[in-house]
Amino acid sequence: MSTETATTDSLSSAEFDKPLLPGGLNVLTILTFIGSAIQLLFTVFGFFSAEKSYKEKDKVMAQMNSAEMPGWVKSMMPSMENYEEMITKSYENRLPIFILGVVAISLCIYGAMQMRSLKKQGYLFYIIGQLLPFATSALFIGTFAFAGTVFFIMVGFTVLFILLYTAHRKYLVR
Repeated sequence: MSTETATTDSLSSAEFDKPLLPGGLNVLTILTFIGSAIQLLFTVFGFFSAEKSYKEKDKVMAQMNSAEMPGWVKSMMPSMENYEEMITKSYENRLPIFILGVVAISLCIYGAMQMRSLKKQGYLFYIIGQLLPFATSALFIGTFAFAGTVFFIMVGFTVLFILLYTAHRKYLVR
């Protein structure tokens, strides 16, 4: 006599109907988590080194004006007049810049987590988190913060990721 055992799957049919996370969106969110961690390190470092940068601004300006400084290094920095004002305003406004930086990073991470769950609202949180640092810089440092090669690299990454997430919005179904 044989015994037949009925096995039931522990997975319900609702779990099979759940849409899977597309590979491109998976990679984007992982890169967002990595980039956010790096940005958090720079934000914390910027907050704690603002006073030192402020105190050493004259020394840095003297080095930048020296004949020994290669031209490509000088091109990465804003002009000397703007540099002095940028360092001064960064020091004076270091606390609100730090707080808004952490808020922006948190919004990006939260948005990426929501998009991993395929929620449309995550895209909006991510976009706000990406644009908030630019608004913070304009508000607390001034428009001369938008000069130099480093700024254009930041804009390039921001635009690239916004475009890539926009291309993947079709997968956000909830």
